[in-house]
Amino acid sequence: MKEYLVKPGSKVDLSARSTSDVALFPKESKETHLNALYALRERMKEEQYKLYASGKGKLLVVIQAMDTGGKDGTVRHVFSHVDPAGIRVVSFKKPNEEELAHDYLWRIHQKVPASGNIVVFNRSHYEDIIAVNVKKLAPEKVWKKRFRHINEFERMLVDEGTRIVKIFLHISKDEQKQRLQKRLDTPHKHWKFNPDDLDDRARWGEFQKAYEEVLTETSTDHAPWHVIPADRKWYRNLAIAQLIGDELEGMESEYPKVDFDPLSIVIGD
Repeated sequence: MKEYLVKPGSKVDLSARSTSDVALFPKESKETHLNALYALRERMKEEQYKLYASGKGKLLVVIQAMDTGGKDGTVRHVFSHVDPAGIRVVSFKKPNEEELAHDYLWRIHQKVPASGNIVVFNRSHYEDIIAVNVKKLAPEKVWKKRFRHINEFERMLVDEGTRIVKIFLHISKDEQKQRLQKRLDTPHKHWKFNPDDLDDRARWGEFQKAYEEVLTETSTDHAPWHVIPADRKWYRNLAIAQLIGDELEGMESEYPKVDFDPLSIVIGD
């Protein structure tokens, strides 16, 4: 996954990164990839089950993307085999009145994973930089400080035993157009189309610049970003399943030792 890693301290240029690369799985395609995806999801399932059973590690997965980038599809396809008892998906919407009465990280901190669990953020605290910046919801002197806040917040989570995986789903402007059009052309997808998305699309360059700054300023040794090519949904799923499986394996979770001899126990009729 090294070619998709944002090296801490490096400056990100999204235009120089492919949205359609297939380097990790060059022999696969949309028609052939399902066996490979199944194997990767089964590995995730086994590692996540050990994590849940041990009750010791924690994994936070942060997913960000432009509109139609594939956040929901990633969650649906990549995490479909893991035990639902040990995973939770959190989608952060526009903050409500209570949330606005607190600091912007207050609602985020409440949702981070407990021991033995995985939490997936579908959008995250990074909206409090990206959206706030592009839509001019607060002055620059306010959101600029949040790079440091977030780096320190994530450092604290890591120090307390949470492993963090941050993923930016990188799609092209042409691919976004096709996905938006498909929502208009498909009756059962009309509900997913928001006319406001067109306003955001008109600011494509501003959003790309904002993401570049976020990726540059907040890819750290303790919580690095990965920029995943996401024009090809099948490849996106394979790459992320590989990444998450690697991270879970790296946590080296083990099943708890039992204090009895299973062979000595006889279950009566």
